[in-house]
Parts: sequence; C-alpha cells; structure tokens
Amino acid sequence: MQDPNADTEWNDILRRKGILPPKEKPSEEAEDEGSQITQQSVVKTYDDMTLDELEENEDEFGEEDERAIEMYRLQRIAEMQASQLKNKFGDVMEISGQDYIQEVTKAGEGLWVVLHLYKQGIPLCALINQHLSGLARKFPAVKFIKAISTTCIPNYPDRNLPTIFVYLEGAIRAQFIGPLVFGGMNLTKDEIEWKLAEAGAIKTDLEENPKKQIQDQLMTAIRCSAPTRRGSDSEDDE
Repeated sequence: MQDPNADTEWNDILRRKGILPPKEKPSEEAEDEGSQITQQSVVKTYDDMTLDELEENEDEFGEEDERAIEMYRLQRIAEMQASQLKNKFGDVMEISGQDYIQEVTKAGEGLWVVLHLYKQGIPLCALINQHLSGLARKFPAVKFIKAISTTCIPNYPDRNLPTIFVYLEGAIRAQFIGPLVFGGMNLTKDEIEWKLAEAGAIKTDLEENPKKQIQDQLMTAIRCSAPTRRGSDSEDDE
C-alpha cells in the first residue's frame, strides 16, 4: 500500500480531488531540530579540519559559520598553547645553587621537578645523567635538572652521590641517596623510570619493576648452577 504522506505526483492528484487530506506542514519544532542537525554537521566538519584547512575554506562558509569558526579557531589555539606549555622541557637543565629557588621552590603549580646532584669523575653520576636525558625527552612535561652537589648544598658528602630529589610544587616527594640505592653501574634507564613512577612524577608504560626481572634471572641462574641434592649425596657416599 502506498504511503499517503509520501511526496508523489499521484498523492498530489488525490489531495486536489479531496480524496486525501492536505499534507501537514512541518512544525516549527521539527524545523528547529532539522536546523540544529545541520548546524551540528557543519560543526563536525570544523572538528575534522586543521587551522590551515579552516583558513583555506573560509570563503565557503556563511556569516554564522564564520563566527563559529572563529570561536573554534580560538579554542584550538588555546589548546595548542596549553599543550606547548605543558610539554616545554624535554632536556636536562644544569643549574647552580643560586638557581635553586627559582627552578625548584618556585617551579610552578602542578609541576614535577627531578633534581640530580652529581660530581664530575663519578661514573655512576655520569650514567644517571645519560639516563635522565632520555627520560627528559620521553616525559617533556616534567622538569629534569642537574647540579654539582656542593653548589646546591655546601659540604655535601661525596659518599651520598649520586642523589636524586623529586619535588612537586617545591615540596620534596621522594629522595634516592647513594650508590647502593641505584645498584651500581648496571643501572638501567627503565629502573630510574620505575623509581620516578613510584614517586608519582611520571606515568610509565612499564608493566612491572625491571629490577624484579633482573633479580628473577639471577635466582634462576643460581638455581641452575647449584648441584642437585642427589648429586651431593652420591659425592658424600664416595
């Protein structure tokens, strides 16, 4: 059966003959809804465009569209500026004692700071500086800084080096002091990343403590190299 509300030539003839009632005009609410859907589809096209594409297609939009585009452009620029501000670091900055207050205490709201106290000529300090450079590139929202120990803390003992302090908004949140904490020259970048993640300074993609993997491998090697009980009993019998 043919739809009496369909826009067909036959239905128009039937309406003129009075066989079908006149077609109802769409309500204002329906028109508004249709207009809203159209506007949403236009806005969706804005979301799919870059700022350069918006400028290239500027002539194709009407006056209302241009106002919407301008608001959207300002929003995108603000988001980009916020992202650039958040990811403004990316390397390890060298500071001295006189820079400490500005770079650590007054670092800023919500900003994590990782400070490495070191000295030239200590191999483990050099290794940690190398690892921190990689982590600074991986986590550019965190401020990584380093300083020769005695320039920040007069008479700071070399036996406490390397030392890493972790700060949030100028308050210390974690500290790693001395070579034993870092495990010597076998220290990996992942191990430092895990320590900083436990302190809350970064969000790591590591699924478990890399130090645990090394410990498990050592225990496996020890078990494999140890003589079995039966073998030791037979040696005693001889």
